[in-house]
Amino acid sequence: MRATQAMREGLGNVRRTCSSRRTDQPWRNALRRAVVVLLFVLAAPALLAAQPATDLSQVPLTFGILPIGGASESLDAWRPTLDDMSRSLQRPVRSISVSTYEGLAEAIAEERVDIAFVSGRLALQAVGEHRMQVVAQLTRGDGSRGYYSVLLVPKNSPIHTIADIYSKPNHWRYARGESLSMSGYLVPETQLFASHKLDSDTFFATVVVGNHQNNALAVANNEVDVASNNTADLERFAQHFPEQYARLRVLWKSSLIPHAVIIVRDDLSPQLRAAITDFITHYAKSGRNAAAELANLKLIHDISGFAPASNAALVPFADIDYTLDRRRALSAQWVSDAAMQARLQKIESSHRALVE
Repeated sequence: MRATQAMREGLGNVRRTCSSRRTDQPWRNALRRAVVVLLFVLAAPALLAAQPATDLSQVPLTFGILPIGGASESLDAWRPTLDDMSRSLQRPVRSISVSTYEGLAEAIAEERVDIAFVSGRLALQAVGEHRMQVVAQLTRGDGSRGYYSVLLVPKNSPIHTIADIYSKPNHWRYARGESLSMSGYLVPETQLFASHKLDSDTFFATVVVGNHQNNALAVANNEVDVASNNTADLERFAQHFPEQYARLRVLWKSSLIPHAVIIVRDDLSPQLRAAITDFITHYAKSGRNAAAELANLKLIHDISGFAPASNAALVPFADIDYTLDRRRALSAQWVSDAAMQARLQKIESSHRALVE
C-alpha cells in the first residue's frame, strides 16, 4: 500500500511538472520572439549600411521628342545627338517619341519625361502645370527667329484667296493639326477663323486631324481641299516627297511664330539641370567635334543649335492663347452679359499669371 501511495504521489508530481511546463511555454515563446526582434532592430543599421547605394549616374534620363513626321523617324533623327548628350552627362539618355502632341503631353504630365523638345503650346502647359522650365530655344541655320503657319491647297485648286474659303461654308474639306499644335491649329484658328467669329471644326464640310506630313500628303492626293502646315515642316516635306510637294500651293502665311524650346524638369538637381543646359546650348558651337555635332542636328532639320532661354520665351505663345480665348468668348452665345464678362476676366487673369 505504501508503495502504491508513493507511486501515485510520484505520478502527481510528474503531472504537475508537465502542466507547469505547458503553462510556461507561451511566455517562453514570446520571450524568444522579443529577443529575435530586438536583435534584428540592433542589426538593421549595419545591414542597411552594407547594401550598395543607388548610383544615380546610372538612372536614365528620358528625352521627349516633339513628333515630326513619324515617331520612328524622329527617334532616328535625334539619336546621335542624344548619344552625345549621354556621353557628356556620363549618364544614360533614353528617348520617347509619340505620334501625337497629346501623347507627349500625357508623358510629361505623368512625369515620364525629364527633358523635352516641344512647341510653344506644349511648353506653356508643361511649365504652368507640370513643373518644367525652359532652358533653351531652337536656332536655325538661316538665322530666322521663327517660322510661319501656312494653309496649303492643291496647285490647280479653285481656291485662290481666303475669301474663296469664307464664301462657301460647309463646302470644303479641311485637314488641320492637333489642338496643341501652334502652326497646325492655334495660329490659323486665331488669325483666320476666330477673327471672323468662325470655328474651323464647324465651318468646313469635313475636318480631319493629323500631323503636318500626312496633312500635306492629303492635299497633294486631293483627299482634302485645304490643310494647315508650317514653313519648316514644308521644307522637310519637299525633301522627302518632292513629287507630292510639286502639287501644292501655299494659299496663306501667318505672322511669325517663335521656334520650339527645350524644357527640363525643375525637380532635377541644380547641378544636373546646369549640365544639361550647358550641353544643349554649347552643342555644335565650338570644339573639335562641332562639325560632326552640326551634322547630327541637320538630321533633325535645319537646326544650327540652341540658344539659352527662359520661361520668358513663352510669352508670345501665351499671347496667342489669350487672343484665341478672348475672340472665342466674344463670339460665343452667353446667358447674360455678366457671364461673358466673368469669362473675359478669367481669361485676362490667367494670361497675366503666365506673362508676369
